[in-house]
Amino acid sequence: MPRFNEHLSSPGPNNPFPGVRVLERQLGHAIPHQLGSNEGLDMPHSALRRHFGDDMVKHVYSYGDSEALGIRQRLAKRYGFRCDELLVDAGCDSLLALVLRATCSLGDCVIATAGTYPTFAYFARGQGCRLIETGYDQTTPQPNDTNHPGLAPDLAALAHEANRHKARLVYVANPDNPSGHLHSDAAISQLRTELPDNCWLLLDEAYNDFRLDAERPSANQPITGVIRCRTLSKAHGLAGLRVGYAIASPEVLAALMKVRIHYAVSTLSQAAAEIVLDHPDETRAHILAVQQRRDTLASQLADLGADVLPSATNFVALRLPSAELADQVHRDMLNAGRLIAKAAHPELGRLLRISALDAALTPNMLDPLTRALPSA
Repeated sequence: MPRFNEHLSSPGPNNPFPGVRVLERQLGHAIPHQLGSNEGLDMPHSALRRHFGDDMVKHVYSYGDSEALGIRQRLAKRYGFRCDELLVDAGCDSLLALVLRATCSLGDCVIATAGTYPTFAYFARGQGCRLIETGYDQTTPQPNDTNHPGLAPDLAALAHEANRHKARLVYVANPDNPSGHLHSDAAISQLRTELPDNCWLLLDEAYNDFRLDAERPSANQPITGVIRCRTLSKAHGLAGLRVGYAIASPEVLAALMKVRIHYAVSTLSQAAAEIVLDHPDETRAHILAVQQRRDTLASQLADLGADVLPSATNFVALRLPSAELADQVHRDMLNAGRLIAKAAHPELGRLLRISALDAALTPNMLDPLTRALPSA
């Protein structure tokens, strides 16, 4: 299995402030009187109560559960994990940064696809890593092509560069952002076997819930040498509260805990996440509605002659004939008060991305875009 940074291979460091919830579990009884952690427990919060109500305010006084046990228990029950195979942190972004902090030292090489979720590259450079980027496997479909190959991270190229540069970590978003492409479990497993033994595979599965096979058994188990990161921001609608989770073996997560911020996930965020996870039927219905809107939006754009990429996410990506046209459409949409996403990396300059929201299907909403399509 790949190693962590050397200073994490020995016992410690240990969290010096695990918090009252963890202490209660260790002692086996409640601690109703918190007289030692110096929170503002006697703050009246009159303004907050008037604005949000008492139920919200009760979650803001005290430091939360540093282990987020309630969320982990619900995820374990819902998806078949073990609690000790899950680590909760402040969204998928925080998990990506956490993994880099635990696995990579100054100057270590990491590999990613040029133009994939750019926050990873931002974190990698901030960690002082040497970032090597490979190109997408870009294929332009032929007319009437019903098997559009999409815009796929090139797994063979990632493996080749990882071996060539003796990389410490390879990053893959699956499904990919911004292309929407989905690699099969078999393809990801094959990539892991082709990487150096001491190289981590970091899987960003932020859009996993929108896969048609999201509940397959293989999705919910740790893989040796792989750290999988997911979020409650997308399918669960909690982007503003910052809740994500990593899936890995207990030994791997124990090392990550050594460098994790104790209370990154607030008490309020944890409470909200637990409520949402207690109502999975609403989440399932939402995912189904998003998938239907995504397919409708993709079909409408394709009928207008757009080069629409297959998507296993909650968005639709399309390629315009040129980066200049994509820039113009993006500006025109912004000037009309409508924000769509344009890929920032020059390798993907032609790519635009549209969230599969009801608003995107509103008549005339995408007029600045549709006017630029061949059938307009």
